[in-house]
Amino acid sequence: MTGCGVMQHGGYTLKNMQFWRIVLGLGFASVFIFASMYAMQPLLPLFTTEFDISVSYASMAMSMTTIGLIVGLIVLGFFSDRNGRKIYIFLSLIGSVIPFLIIANAESFLLIVILRFVQGFALAGVPAAALAYISEEVHKNFTNIATALYISFNSLGGMIGRFMTGFIAEQASWQMSLYILSIFGTMLFVLLLLVLPKSRNFVPTDTTFAKDIEGIVFHLKNPSLLIVFGLGIVLQLSFTGVWTYLPFHLIDSPYSLSLETISYLYLAYGFGVVGAPLAGWLSGRFGLRNVRFVGVALLTLGIGLTAFSSLFVIVIGLCIVCLGFFTAHSLTAASVSKEATHHKGSAASLYLVSYYIGVAMGSTLLSPLYESLGWGGLIAFTAVLPIVYVGLIRYRRAKKLYE
Repeated sequence: MTGCGVMQHGGYTLKNMQFWRIVLGLGFASVFIFASMYAMQPLLPLFTTEFDISVSYASMAMSMTTIGLIVGLIVLGFFSDRNGRKIYIFLSLIGSVIPFLIIANAESFLLIVILRFVQGFALAGVPAAALAYISEEVHKNFTNIATALYISFNSLGGMIGRFMTGFIAEQASWQMSLYILSIFGTMLFVLLLLVLPKSRNFVPTDTTFAKDIEGIVFHLKNPSLLIVFGLGIVLQLSFTGVWTYLPFHLIDSPYSLSLETISYLYLAYGFGVVGAPLAGWLSGRFGLRNVRFVGVALLTLGIGLTAFSSLFVIVIGLCIVCLGFFTAHSLTAASVSKEATHHKGSAASLYLVSYYIGVAMGSTLLSPLYESLGWGGLIAFTAVLPIVYVGLIRYRRAKKLYE
């Protein structure tokens, strides 16, 4: 133990200011990243009228960002293992600001879609490096706390991005909401340059890219991990599907809500902020799989409630959706390291990739379902899918137990 209360090369503890600089610095960076990623979601109905495009085409402002992020997670994850974590966190922030400034002045929706892909790639820098940076610089006894707090900031970012852009678009313009996000991102870039501690425990990997690919292939041959990755896709597909098409549902009759009013519904994300750390605590007492199943059941229940005509019941349903989703997601992410026997870093990256594949699928691939069967058809599919998937997992596990 050194004089400042840090175990030599062991990482920072709760008693160290550097611990809080890491957690809060990366947390606020995560707020910006996820706010930027989901900023377009409440604006999709506006785009359909302003650019005279279909719902499917408008949804590409979300799905192309996610595809760019998936590519970025793989590419930037490889490079951060070789060149360090902080540089990609900094580049991610400033690289995400610039597309917003161009998008706000774009006259072609195709240009917006292309820039959102570029922005998605840039956004990936923070999630690709942040968890690795935490695991290297925070003491192993406190990495779970730091990780849970970081994930809480993720949900906070998603809430702020959705709420702010919808609210400001109604009060001023959707372009103004992007300018405000750009200012926030620039300020964070400067702040993190000043507060993030130097990497003390980063060791560049000496493996080749071919070895990294071997690690990925190794995980893709592991049935237990494939089930976890599949669950990540299913959870996010249902969650994103509900939130992506909710504005279209509520802007139509009989609700005829304004974009500003709809934006308030995204405050339901507050239940996600508490869901992740609460799930971690409960799983220690009742078991990860049991608590995760409860999270999935809550997600299904919440989605089902949004099928009711009462706006009050829909709001209750959305709150339950967020609590259930972030409970299930945080524990699914935690189970990756338990199922992966080797190459744990690449296993975590693959889970993130599967998670964002679910985002892309929920954003665009569900549009034909919504356009043909409406909100009821969308809700039936997104509610049934997670509980059926988890039910099949539990059945498979029970069957193997008795074989």
